Amino acid sequence: MTWSVLHNIGIIAYAISGAFVALQANYSFIGIFVLGLTTSYGGSIIRNVVLDIPVSNIWERHSLLVVFITLTTLLFIKRDWIHHWNRWGYFFDSIGLASFAIQGGLLAKSLNHDLGIIIIASMFTGVGGGMIRDLLAGRTPLALREEIHAVLTFLCALCIWAGWNSPLELTIIVIVIVLIRMLSVNNKLKWQRPFKQSH
Repeated sequence: MTWSVLHNIGIIAYAISGAFVALQANYSFIGIFVLGLTTSYGGSIIRNVVLDIPVSNIWERHSLLVVFITLTTLLFIKRDWIHHWNRWGYFFDSIGLASFAIQGGLLAKSLNHDLGIIIIASMFTGVGGGMIRDLLAGRTPLALREEIHAVLTFLCALCIWAGWNSPLELTIIVIVIVLIRMLSVNNKLKWQRPFKQSH
């Protein structure tokens, strides 16, 4: 049940994140759909390949595809929402990162893998979709520019390996990860503004 909830949260958050990036690149509706889809499911596909699990398993929740299509359609219609990227885009990306990294670690642990595989599963699930999204948008993946991504997925994996698997504990992990990531983003933006103004 907990894994399912995290999976749903991650897919919705990453779908919104991917759609925001597509809007930034001024893509068509198909572009918004493709970036949202690859952001939501790309990491899970890579993880399943690494763990030797059938990739078709990630398509079991048909209701989520309906939600996904609805979200991308709304974002396409309301293109002016792109102006809120700096405020909300990183937030949804952070939620997706946390929830996907956790559920990747949970899946690896449920298969009785050791810490190394749990870390790999968390990392690929957490940042894989975002990396594919950025490559399709023609920009350097955030995960390759900011070490914080790898650190946070590593932290998620350690918590899962240590036995943090109750709904309360997993919720705390998500909140802490999102807070750390957003603090990192805010500090980065604060440093960028004076630099741009000086030029």
